[in-house]
Amino acid sequence: MLHTWTRALLYHPHVHLLVSAGGLAPDQARWRATQNPAFLVPCFALSKIWRGKIRAGLQGRQLLDQVDPAAWQKDWVVHCRHVGTGEKALEYLARYVFRTAISNSRLESFAHGRVRFRYRDNRTQQTHRVEIGAPEFIRRFLQHVLPKGFVKVRSYGLWSSACREKLALARGLLGARRASPDAPDFPAQPCTPCSAPTLLPCPHCKSGHLVWVQTLPRQPTRGP
Repeated sequence: MLHTWTRALLYHPHVHLLVSAGGLAPDQARWRATQNPAFLVPCFALSKIWRGKIRAGLQGRQLLDQVDPAAWQKDWVVHCRHVGTGEKALEYLARYVFRTAISNSRLESFAHGRVRFRYRDNRTQQTHRVEIGAPEFIRRFLQHVLPKGFVKVRSYGLWSSACREKLALARGLLGARRASPDAPDFPAQPCTPCSAPTLLPCPHCKSGHLVWVQTLPRQPTRGP
């Protein structure tokens, strides 16, 4: 997923990638995790590969001359870390999929041709305020408006639309590993040729899959 801004609306293009620490085995009968749970890829080497891929892509589209040559002499950064099950990472990325660079709630004032807004420093968690002229505010904002038809989020591997059957199989294998002994006995339908239960479709969106986690008792003083 492409992300182009900082909290202060400065131009800072970068890409977030969520990668599974494992994959389907060649026989597609089991999920193969990484041999070392503390290591996935060498980030230092990946930084150079990422820089080379971007340069080759721009050169192939005849856009390389629009980039400052000094950009290819700098060390590019690939930050890689373990995010557990990935749920928190998905929650973080979901905030940027369908939103603009700044929300109305962060705008504090507009007077005498100047705009004031606040942002939180990600390192210190302290709140800062920025006051700039309206033309500068518009310039910063428009830097992050993508061209029409530009694809902001792309999916590969198991998340590709051409691998839906493999994705369902992977979810089934991972769900079986995390299955709780207290989970309710859903009316599973046998599949062919094995007798493993099929994944139940989500009753709300009809496209995802239902994974039972916990049944919450109804509170008598609150609505459903």
